[in-house]
Amino acid sequence: MFGQLIINGLAVGSLYALVALAMVIIYKASEVPNFAQGEMAMVSTYFAYMLLISNQVSWHVALLGTLVFAFALGMVLEFLFVRRAKDPTVLDLIIVTLGMQLVLHGLAGWKWGPDQKDFPLPISDTDVVQVGGLVISYLNLTTMIAALLLMGLLYAFFQYTKIGVAMKATQQNWMAARINGIRTNHILGITWGISSVIGAIAGVLFAPTSTLDPHLMWDPLIKGFAAAVMGGMNSLVGAALGGYLLGFIENLFGLYISLEFKSIVAFLAIVLVLWFRPSGLFSKHYERRV
Repeated sequence: MFGQLIINGLAVGSLYALVALAMVIIYKASEVPNFAQGEMAMVSTYFAYMLLISNQVSWHVALLGTLVFAFALGMVLEFLFVRRAKDPTVLDLIIVTLGMQLVLHGLAGWKWGPDQKDFPLPISDTDVVQVGGLVISYLNLTTMIAALLLMGLLYAFFQYTKIGVAMKATQQNWMAARINGIRTNHILGITWGISSVIGAIAGVLFAPTSTLDPHLMWDPLIKGFAAAVMGGMNSLVGAALGGYLLGFIENLFGLYISLEFKSIVAFLAIVLVLWFRPSGLFSKHYERRV
């Protein structure tokens, strides 16, 4: 029973980790949580649905097209809304992301309607594989593998590519990076694009377990944000670990306490972490001395 609990926690934690990574990438660049992350993923998932159902393209082509669309969507939103803000404060940018969330949610409802749709994924959630008495569905296995693969790709990207190094420099000191010739606005646009791609993958993997509608990513966004806060908003590794930890705690709470109150775990985690360790469990804590 406990082993199955760990497997289920890793599966749902992988989804939370993806959303947390998407949010942390933008936060590290601008110190602003992107509350439109869920709607960006939802719109990208609708785009995949449109390619699969309306245009009858193959799954591989639809996935590639969705990733390209998600990257372009992130860059366009950053250019149209974030970059246009004149001398914004952190609060101003938070309000901008909330406005983007409402705009995307309204556009999705206008374009595709409020009806719930089944997302056609070739990997079934009902087909399972048994390993040593533990049961895991092909969809959960795919989610875990996809999350680990993306984490590895992100690590390699930030360590070994010029754009990744430029992104790290911009995140550490925006002014110093600009003085050294880095096009910081361009880098910020790429950051939003990469974040949108990660969110789109999370949306595509989550849609088959739920129903595709404009509210698709509300719950994963809250859980992903909680995971990022738990692990550390300034740490990609911490955000990923926070996602896995939240998934495990959530399943543990649901099994031994109550499924009815399972959803409060994320809010409880935010409160406790902000109370005892505001910088996150897996992030370095800095104290400012005056």
